[in-house]
Amino acid sequence: MMLAACTSDHRPVSVEPAGSWENILKQSRGTTVYWMMWQGDPMINRYVQEYVMPEVKKRFDINLKTVSGQGNEVVKLLMAEQEAGVEQSAVDLCWINGETFFQLRQIAGLYGPFTDKLPGIRYVDLENPFIGTDFQQKTDGYECPWGNVQLAVIYDSLRTPAPPRDLAMLEQWMREHPGKFTIPYDFTGMTLLKSWMTALGGSSDVLDGPFSEDLYRKLSGELWGYINRNKALFWQKGATFPESLSAMHRMFVNGELDFTFSNNHNEVDNKILQGVFPGSARSYVFDAGTIRNSHYLGIPARSANKAGAMVVADFLISPEAQLKKQDPGVWGDGTVLSVNRLPAGWAGQFARSRAGSHAPDPDTLVKRALKEPAPEYMIRLYRDFRTFIIEK
Repeated sequence: MMLAACTSDHRPVSVEPAGSWENILKQSRGTTVYWMMWQGDPMINRYVQEYVMPEVKKRFDINLKTVSGQGNEVVKLLMAEQEAGVEQSAVDLCWINGETFFQLRQIAGLYGPFTDKLPGIRYVDLENPFIGTDFQQKTDGYECPWGNVQLAVIYDSLRTPAPPRDLAMLEQWMREHPGKFTIPYDFTGMTLLKSWMTALGGSSDVLDGPFSEDLYRKLSGELWGYINRNKALFWQKGATFPESLSAMHRMFVNGELDFTFSNNHNEVDNKILQGVFPGSARSYVFDAGTIRNSHYLGIPARSANKAGAMVVADFLISPEAQLKKQDPGVWGDGTVLSVNRLPAGWAGQFARSRAGSHAPDPDTLVKRALKEPAPEYMIRLYRDFRTFIIEK
């Protein structure tokens, strides 16, 4: 409600986008779009503030303003607005995926379908299960794909020249290097656990389909057994677990840990260029695979400026904005565009932007890509990791 009060003086009169794209462009001109997004990475913030904001102002006369918030914060805001009977939301665009998308769809909190109106969506392959499906949920035009990434393990190739490639090798490695490995209790850590559950299930598609209580109990039981069996070999003997990836990165850099993780396989390049990671840092994926997913842009159902939000979303999936975003010196986020659909010349530019990468090659990533399971798996893992591991 405080957020709504802060922005209410600048809200346009709410009008549903209608007609041609040209009409939507006209309707959005001179308006302000409020974008709720995670702001925990300075390079992402710089990409938005120094590139996206000036470009949408110059091209479309849209004033783009960001509001900090992610996940549950997005859900809580939109639910609070519903319960209070607020006609116009304080935000127009949200950076979301997975369980947040699931929860917002449950409360009819998103506007749509809208992606079919975006000119740039023709370059996105929505039949790709890693793009058109979000945690086993068809996006159905209620989310615009924005970036595509895969969970990766980051290590120092000089310090650990032969990193473990599966759970058995990791267990042996921990016995030989006690205290040098841990799991973050955050989104990345839970994504890692979903990858491990899949490996324990013995098939890349074992978690496909709706949530299964019986399957979850079986595989999570094996997962908790594996972790608890080795818990004394974890950092701090498993008495505590880092609650942020930034903390993991710091401990990796100072040698306290030999591994850290990222939901973005390209982050290793990003951090090397920043001077955060050493030049010998590399990333890889486990032989049984890791979770690959997309992140998205959603428009709140009560947005006062849906037209402006749609124009901003369309710019964010343009070849120019996607290429800029994929540059590891800018962000290193993977593109959602099918480069073979782009006009001549673009495919080469996207390929060159990966030159010299310390991340796995695209073919290896695709071969070892696992689909996100239904959102209930993530929700349960958060709860049960605390119950069966942290508090045990």
